[in-house]
Amino acid sequence: MKKLIMISLVLSFAMMTVYPQNMKVEVGNKVPEWVLPDASGQDHSMDTWKGKVLQINYVDPDEEDLNDHFNDEVDKATDIDKRIDSNYFKGFGIVDSKSTWKPNGIIKMIAKRKEKKYGTTILFDTEGLLHDIWGAPMDSYTIVIADKERICRAVYTGRVPDDEVEDLIQLIIKLTKE
Repeated sequence: MKKLIMISLVLSFAMMTVYPQNMKVEVGNKVPEWVLPDASGQDHSMDTWKGKVLQINYVDPDEEDLNDHFNDEVDKATDIDKRIDSNYFKGFGIVDSKSTWKPNGIIKMIAKRKEKKYGTTILFDTEGLLHDIWGAPMDSYTIVIADKERICRAVYTGRVPDDEVEDLIQLIIKLTKE
């Protein structure tokens, strides 16, 4: 009996060290790390854009247009108005492939269209890793704003309210100047 208990404890401990623990993304906490591929298979992490404020869009392809109003305004503030310094800011998308019924071919077409529209990088979470390590909900659209030290400064799940778009842009501007 003691042997069985000991084996169970050892196996339980081993499983805890192998699998990432659920560390929800919360404002004020460090954003849990990840490594995910782009369409060509090249791996990226937050360190790919070291020294930049990050806007990470974690998107169920079924909700792909939900925050276009926000992304269009960020794009305008960066590329046209030059209010956001692109030397210190990177916005990109991560496709939540696990939340959709859509086939990979359609998902990649959507991703290419968004990459072209916003001039950005799109990564693919085929296994739902960020559901586990971020606590991101299934079938949704989550936006995380992380500062240069990878501390979460804002999290939105669902649609960013119209009356909060400019406040969020102002937060990004402020963080890029720190």
